[in-house]
Amino acid sequence: MKLQRIISFVTLAISVLTLILVLKRPAPVAPAVAPAAAAANAQSFQEKVNQLAQPKAPGEGESEVRINSGELSAALAQAAGLLPAAAAAPANASGSLPAGNSSPANPPAPSGAMEFPGAVPNIKDYQVSMDGDIVRGQFLTQIAGKDVYLTLAGHLGSKDGYATFDATEVKVGDLSVPASLVNEVLQKRLAEQRDQLKLPNNVKDLKVENGELVFVEK
Repeated sequence: MKLQRIISFVTLAISVLTLILVLKRPAPVAPAVAPAAAAANAQSFQEKVNQLAQPKAPGEGESEVRINSGELSAALAQAAGLLPAAAAAPANASGSLPAGNSSPANPPAPSGAMEFPGAVPNIKDYQVSMDGDIVRGQFLTQIAGKDVYLTLAGHLGSKDGYATFDATEVKVGDLSVPASLVNEVLQKRLAEQRDQLKLPNNVKDLKVENGELVFVEK
């Protein structure tokens, strides 16, 4: 009887600790940015995407378009309506990408102007950072009516003309979850949305390198 009570207390303590970690706000993956700076980053992102959409001159070799963490974060926040209207004004108000272009978190549809679909429902905050060849995203969403931060990190790349992502780190709140468990579900989900992961015809490769998102043009 005594042993059962001890086991019950331990189980309760673990459950409470797990709940606290899940609801606890983790360390941010990127520093806070002023609205004016976010607006400038969003505009810079749009200009670079427009550059990617421009046809290349005959005989011109491969070229790259590089997007930093601030630009990517601002574009995602703007597309999700998380930037104030005044701050979002300098960039494309619709948060759309030119036909045939996309962000890693929001791959392209087969045709038409591209928009960022919500990667996670009911997102209240976006943060994205890139370090070396790792991209890390942190999102504030609701789970069972509670605000919870989700953190996902991994390797972004491409294979056979399609974008790929392999998770290396997963956290719910401040609680780490084995990436191997999440990856199996994630890869099934990506396979279901394979058409949306197709790279634009003028993009040869997609990768994260030296803390930047790199589009390699053909």
